[in-house]
Parts: sequence; C-alpha cells; structure tokens
Amino acid sequence: MCGRFTIGEIKELITRFSIDAPIADMPRPRYNLAPTQDAPIVVRSSPNRLVMMRWGLVPFWAKDIKIGSRMINARAESVAQRPAFRVSLKERRCLVPTTGFYEWKAGDGKVPYLAKVKDEKLFAMAGLYDRWKDPSGKEVQSFTIITTAANQLMSTIHDRMPVILSREDEERWLAPGPLDEAERERMFRPYPSERMEAYPVSKRVNDISNDSAELVRPLERAQGAQWF
Repeated sequence: MCGRFTIGEIKELITRFSIDAPIADMPRPRYNLAPTQDAPIVVRSSPNRLVMMRWGLVPFWAKDIKIGSRMINARAESVAQRPAFRVSLKERRCLVPTTGFYEWKAGDGKVPYLAKVKDEKLFAMAGLYDRWKDPSGKEVQSFTIITTAANQLMSTIHDRMPVILSREDEERWLAPGPLDEAERERMFRPYPSERMEAYPVSKRVNDISNDSAELVRPLERAQGAQWF
C-alpha cells in the first residue's frame, strides 16, 4: 500500500510536469503527507493544471465523505472492476507528484523506510480522482493512489508499492479517454528495482504532526538498520 508520502520539491513542480495553470497560493513542502490531507495533483485540462485535492477518493455517488478514508489506495488488479474507481479510471486519471513514499517494515517496532527513484527529484505515482458535493453543494475533489505488487527491492519491506509511471507514460496516463487492458497492464507493472533506492528513517514519521525535512534523512548506518 501507500499510506504516507513526501513532496519536498514544490518549486520544481511547474517545470517538471509542464504546468500551465499553477495554484495561486502554492503549498509548502510536505515531508509526511497523510490520508485526508490535501496534496497538489496534476490533471490534464488542456493543458496540465495543478489542483489541491484531498487524499482518499470520495466517489461522486457517496453519501458521506468519510468513505474517502478507506479509499486512499486502489489495487491495480481490481481497479477496472470496482464501482468506486472504474469511472475515474476511464475519465479522471491524474498524476500524484512525489519525492518519495514511506513504507513500514515488519519486525522490531516496524521500521519506516523512505523509497525514492534514483536521480529523480520528483516522480509521479498513478492516481485517480473524483468530484463529490456535500449536502450544502460544496465540491470536494479527492484522489487515490494505485498500487501494485512490490518489486524485488520493495518486497523486502512490504508486499505492495505505488504504481510509479515512467516519464514516457505520464502523458498517456493523463490523456483523455479510456486505456485498453494491455496499456494498463504494462503501466501497472512494478517499477524496476534497479532504478530505486530505499533506506530507514526516523520513527518520528509515525506521528503525522511531525512534518519536517529531518524525516527524510537516512538513519545512521551505525544504528544497524539495513539499507537497499
């Protein structure tokens, strides 16, 4: 799964994702972004736009916004069949920019690891979004992150990981219209292990009130934690 992520390179979002319509008030860097919080999301709306959205997809037909807390991830294997996601998969795909995501390794107190793409300050996770209105008519835009089976690197930490899109696939993912099954299967393959790195970080990340650059710093090797 993917339950926390970072976006520490806010200033580079506009250039990296060819944003033509940036947010009026750009958000601050985030180092411990959690479900139900807002994140900057890239959508295609002739041309690319950056939109703040709530993490945890709330389907347009939902009766209560609380459903979003259970919709932070969508499994690649079933996303095309699930009612909560299948319309968004056809019509409302998005990019979730990140500088890294956290995963917890089972064992002595569940050690948090930060996973990143090597030589890429920013990369994109495959996402879906939807629009929901509360009883007063206020619109809430929300998103989910698609996950797939872990690659060899991540499988030493957890059995799932986000779908990371290659730069070549980002434009196609954002393009309007449905994707055929072959395209989806190719894009949903685990990102190559050799292009990633993962290292243990402070357990301070366990508390969502902690949100500073210190969280993404590697633990000292002397502490005995295993690096990948």
